[in-house]
Amino acid sequence: MSFQTDKTSKFQCETGFKTDPELDKIVREKLIQARVSLLIKHPFFGTLATRLELVNGDEWLPTAATDGRRFYYNTKFVNALSVGETMFLFGHEVLHVVYDHMGRFTGRDKQLSNIAADYCVNGDLIQNSVGEPITTVDMIHDKKYYGWSFEEVYDDLYENADKIDIDSLLDKVLDDHLDGEGSGSGEGKDEQGKQGKNQGKGKGRPKLSEEERRQIKEEMKAAVMGAAQSAGAGNVPAGVKRLIEQWTQPKMDWRALLQQQIESTIKSDFTFQKVNRRSWHMDAVLPGMNNDEKIDVAIGLDMSGSISNAMAKDFLSEVKGIMDSYEDFNVKVWCFDTSVYNEADFDPSNADELIDYIPMGGGGTDFECNWDYMKENGIEPKKFIMFTDGYPFGSWGDELYCDTVFIIHGSEDIVPPFGSYAYYTKEANKKAA
Repeated sequence: MSFQTDKTSKFQCETGFKTDPELDKIVREKLIQARVSLLIKHPFFGTLATRLELVNGDEWLPTAATDGRRFYYNTKFVNALSVGETMFLFGHEVLHVVYDHMGRFTGRDKQLSNIAADYCVNGDLIQNSVGEPITTVDMIHDKKYYGWSFEEVYDDLYENADKIDIDSLLDKVLDDHLDGEGSGSGEGKDEQGKQGKNQGKGKGRPKLSEEERRQIKEEMKAAVMGAAQSAGAGNVPAGVKRLIEQWTQPKMDWRALLQQQIESTIKSDFTFQKVNRRSWHMDAVLPGMNNDEKIDVAIGLDMSGSISNAMAKDFLSEVKGIMDSYEDFNVKVWCFDTSVYNEADFDPSNADELIDYIPMGGGGTDFECNWDYMKENGIEPKKFIMFTDGYPFGSWGDELYCDTVFIIHGSEDIVPPFGSYAYYTKEANKKAA
């Protein structure tokens, strides 16, 4: 079943016109003001919105759009909105990417998918009082769909399609949902048609490759978890909370879990003493992140008799990957079986020495010895990460002593009684490589 229509939104602005530099300056100032207001009032949305580079889309875009890295705007459309409505517009674009709506359109009617996606994001924004609901133009909203997933809304629309005025609803779709079609390319082209570095900044509708879309999806996943951590659970929409819960279930990519858990140890705040480098292209100064503390983690490597040489090699390669991912760190590494062996401290000055680290162990498995060792030596890490096959003899450790992350190299039937956890798999390792 397909729902074809040639309708275009009645409120869409013209495209292809020559941009008025003065108007563009005014609009950019409004966009910047809206983002700063989001940072203050709704830090989850503000943090994600500030990631996006502002790009004029007057040549092809009638309203607004995003590809997850850039926020495209039509100057005449944004100029017609209030600052509060512009905050709502940013939230609208952010949630489309957070929920990966374009990726979920596959196999579904595009028109109904566009409508369902707007019902979801507009409902979330209104429920969370993000900015001011857009009244300058009509938009899709129905309390009936509060708390519904995109798929549930779509199915309801599909089942009741004969009772719905689809053309009228399409008139109210707020933005342009980028779906990979377009005259531009993901990398952009210069005037001679050669590939250039102005990714996504061509005059035509941007088009992303499948690889670029995958990269943006992973970037957004990490950004969402970081923004949620900073904003606090009470400031995150229920739909986003459910999404994060899905990502952090045991089958979540363990690399993404590690990144989320490690970065959560950094105490950050917004400060104007440190300028956000992403604001260099904005003609304004936005607050940067003031990271007060470096990454401080302890890593225990299970070297009991059940750990093979290949598994030990995997563990050490991941320790190196952690250190390679950050500029400033304090990483304590040790091995254990029923006792702790060979503690070594690494920071940027001696990180290369990890190649000479010698794993030790080979006996039984006592997870509790890690906590005994930390307590005896006054070690209080912001995060304790254990690489293990998940077979302790007795207790898994002291749940209350410190935040713990278990990366289990083995059966997915093993579930730790506390802490965060994920399963190391060769498939995940190859995908991330």
